[in-house]
Amino acid sequence: MRVVVAGAHGKVARLLSAQLRAGGHVPVGLIRNPDQRGELARAGVIPIVLDLEHASVSDVAAVLTGADAVVFAAGSGENSPSSRSLAMDRDGAILLAQAAVVAGVRRFVVLSGAGADDYERGSTEPFQVYLRAKADADAAVRTLDLDWVILRPDALHDGAGTARFSAGVRVERRGIAREDVAAALCDVAVGQDPGRVQLEITTGDLPLRAALRAADVAVG
Repeated sequence: MRVVVAGAHGKVARLLSAQLRAGGHVPVGLIRNPDQRGELARAGVIPIVLDLEHASVSDVAAVLTGADAVVFAAGSGENSPSSRSLAMDRDGAILLAQAAVVAGVRRFVVLSGAGADDYERGSTEPFQVYLRAKADADAAVRTLDLDWVILRPDALHDGAGTARFSAGVRVERRGIAREDVAAALCDVAVGQDPGRVQLEITTGDLPLRAALRAADVAVG
């Protein structure tokens, strides 16, 4: 399968692309910094320079055409101003989803964040704005005619993955390895369609699909 990954130079996205390659799939990486093209290409990713903060729906749809799935794994980054959180984490995700509709790509996966809906209304504190941006983007994606999956991981760390998960509308905060988040994104992007799902995920005791079943999510 051909899978377009937005934010392809990010930590989780690079792990995801490696897992896609290992599974025989073709990762296409959207990046805004042209200096990152060589690194991605050496890792077996097809790099495409495209800035979601300044592109049009038609611009993005043109590069999505022919893909089997799209993963939004982009982000504004730590210490970014609130304006950039809104421009990328919210508006960039929505733009990518709208472009997927135009391009006819059904499978759309969002890397969101646990607790996104619990942001403090009216707060201008940067992290609260970031959570609001994620919540707004997720809400917009849920209205679109896509086979969307929204995964909201617990706090990320760079430790070794366990390949064991807990999933649900809310999960106990245990932390989760970026490697495991990438594996979950890969599974729902190229595996059997789990249906329209929005769930928090964290480290647990079950393989991903079993964790989804335990969360009462219909899976293939």
